[in-house]
Amino acid sequence: MKTVLIFTVLGALAATLDAKSLAADPVAAPKVEVDLYYESLCPYCRHFIINQLWPAYQKVKEILSITLVPYGNASEKKTNGSYTFRCQHGANECYGNVIEACAIKYMKDFDAHFPYIYCVEQNITRGPEQAARACALNQTINIDQIMTCAKGDEGTMLEHEAANKTKSLTPKQYYVPWILLNGVHTESMTKVATTDLLRLVCDTYTGVRPTACPKRNGLVG
Repeated sequence: MKTVLIFTVLGALAATLDAKSLAADPVAAPKVEVDLYYESLCPYCRHFIINQLWPAYQKVKEILSITLVPYGNASEKKTNGSYTFRCQHGANECYGNVIEACAIKYMKDFDAHFPYIYCVEQNITRGPEQAARACALNQTINIDQIMTCAKGDEGTMLEHEAANKTKSLTPKQYYVPWILLNGVHTESMTKVATTDLLRLVCDTYTGVRPTACPKRNGLVG
């Protein structure tokens, strides 16, 4: 009888500790998914990446899952089996989109390619290739691999894939930055995301609120 009681108590204690451990683990709940459909030279996209997405990623990346799709309001045309693209902000934007698509492919880890794309977006008005090469100097990046991809058929097909992803969105994408939160796009969510993404992510997360999140009353901590 005493043996049964001891094991019952120990079992209950273990269950309690497991529950507390899960509650204290900031990644116990599903991550908040933020999908960004954008253009490399769009000023509003660049502003969102630099001033909203990057800071949120730096502060609460443990609860964030981000997907980047560089295409936006571009259009594509297939001629003799090959795709060509026209971009809202000209040929340099198309080139920037492809460079970033290639970087995403070859720098598979998001924690590797997002800092690089953030750097490129900060400097892309100097020219997409200049920015791509300059940003690679400060990181361990095979820039030749990325540029070979961007200048060849591989980059074209990656951009075609980005076009298909963008065209398949529901509701249809018609401006940029086009943002999805956990797979859903709404105008009201977008308005909050473009002004206070960190708070939106923190308020959406269903697990224990990370300490880097602003409290619901507006105080930080």
